[in-house]
Amino acid sequence: MSKYPKKKLAQLVLQQCVVNEIENVVISPGSRNAPLTIGFVNHPNIKTFSIVDERSAAFFALGMAQQSLKPVAIVCTSGSALLNYYPAIAEAFYSRIPLIVISADRPKHLIDIGDGQTIRQENVFKNHILYSVNLIEDKSSVKKNNVDIQKALRIAVAQSGPVHINVPFDEPLYETIDELYNFDFKIGENKNKLLKNSLLDEEPLEVNDLQKFADIWNASSKKMVLLGSNYPDKMLQTQLSHVVKDPSVLVLTETISNVYHDKFINCIDQLISPLDTGEFKELQPDILITFGGMIVSKKIKQFLRKYQPKHHWHIDKLNAPDTFHCLDHHFEVSPQLFFSQFFFLTKKRDSEYQKKWIKTKDVRQLDHQRFLNNANFTDLKVFEIVLQSLPNKIYLQLSNSSVVRYLQLFDLNKSIQVFCNRGTSGIDGSTSTAIGAAYFHKGQTVFITGDISFFYDSNALWNQYINNNFRIILINNSGGGIFRFLPGPKSTNAIDYFETPHNLNAKPLCELFGFEYQVADDENNLKKRLANFYQKSGKPKLLEICTPSKTNDIELKAYFSNLKD
Repeated sequence: MSKYPKKKLAQLVLQQCVVNEIENVVISPGSRNAPLTIGFVNHPNIKTFSIVDERSAAFFALGMAQQSLKPVAIVCTSGSALLNYYPAIAEAFYSRIPLIVISADRPKHLIDIGDGQTIRQENVFKNHILYSVNLIEDKSSVKKNNVDIQKALRIAVAQSGPVHINVPFDEPLYETIDELYNFDFKIGENKNKLLKNSLLDEEPLEVNDLQKFADIWNASSKKMVLLGSNYPDKMLQTQLSHVVKDPSVLVLTETISNVYHDKFINCIDQLISPLDTGEFKELQPDILITFGGMIVSKKIKQFLRKYQPKHHWHIDKLNAPDTFHCLDHHFEVSPQLFFSQFFFLTKKRDSEYQKKWIKTKDVRQLDHQRFLNNANFTDLKVFEIVLQSLPNKIYLQLSNSSVVRYLQLFDLNKSIQVFCNRGTSGIDGSTSTAIGAAYFHKGQTVFITGDISFFYDSNALWNQYINNNFRIILINNSGGGIFRFLPGPKSTNAIDYFETPHNLNAKPLCELFGFEYQVADDENNLKKRLANFYQKSGKPKLLEICTPSKTNDIELKAYFSNLKD
């Protein structure tokens, strides 16, 4: 049987993807994308996945790309199908994850004339895309199309983000041939020119220029290093462990920073929440160095915007967000290269800065544990129990809103790697991302989620690629618990529209999609369920933990009040 699309444009897209080492393609069913589907499904170098819901498919692909650190392509039919990719595209844009969006389209003469399943697809993602190209289906445009496709794929890798290739096809759509076309030009011209992405390929900083910053650093007695979301990296872990040997340096990390050290401040909100004006001024750094992705802690952002450092330097190869409104220099290299050069120019400085705040951290930890020892069964206590139960060396995926914020209050097992969609911080797609990441990772992945995020993305479970060792811990507090903690929503008469109360449970979904379901609603029952929850099974598992919606916020406020006493 013939197996490749007859359409040259579809084959051109296919062959460029192959030569640029796109290995995984997530396809959502449709007719207009038939030439692309036929080509990708039949090529021996491509692994394809079929996921019906385009929004879920895009987040699934994002999870795969997150773990593989390689681009993943998503393919859909024309019309509104493409728009469902947008949440994941925005997340990929801000999280710097390479996602190749390939959409089928009607040819130009059928746009806006009343033809079915047709919208204006050209440049539809213009605000959140690194590169967009609208291909042309005619013989005279083959070489131009080739250049545009090649450019899009290389930009996705070189700049770590999403690109959009819009591919118009006229009918017929299902014609096939036996072989791949031999185009009269080289598909893979200079293919590796932009694909290199290692430390050795970076241009080092000028030592004389760097010395000026080292002089400022060496003269300062209060230096703060703040790391946001970050993919686990052994070299960076070693470098930051060296940084804290300087007593004038304080390193602040977050749950999704994926670096650990006894002298790191890894529960930022716990540390700074009780501080008064005088203490904030003591904490205020002379120099702030930042790198990594988005910062979760709202409290640290508020602090550094009000008590700004004299110097804020950001380290990143591509961009420098002015998060604290005081950025004065951008080092356009990787943090690993920066520190490997900077260390040779720095000197330790006598200071009480680090010592004082490590001592404060230790006091906070005692207050934290003292409170939890007598805490009621609420979200806060559940997180303590769940985190203590996690096996070594798992990959931990988190949903947004309350979940990632609660985890900021706890020390994690250092062998655990943690991930969360913090680019746009949306609740949509968290489950789909976790499932995509779990498929690629193969080892055990545990996903902790809240109820609104879980039910919102319930189509994520409509997926034939879920590993049996995948685990979901669903904390069901009956709807949007974070809005009870925030002061604004409760002051209005529309709290139900913020909090979205419900009486849903996950059991019917588990029965429908083949998950083993367990439920717990008190501390003893929860510990009993967790005892064998991570063990091997013939199905993926979901544990639903029901917590009291009316007292979760009261307990959390009491926790923070306890830190002030």
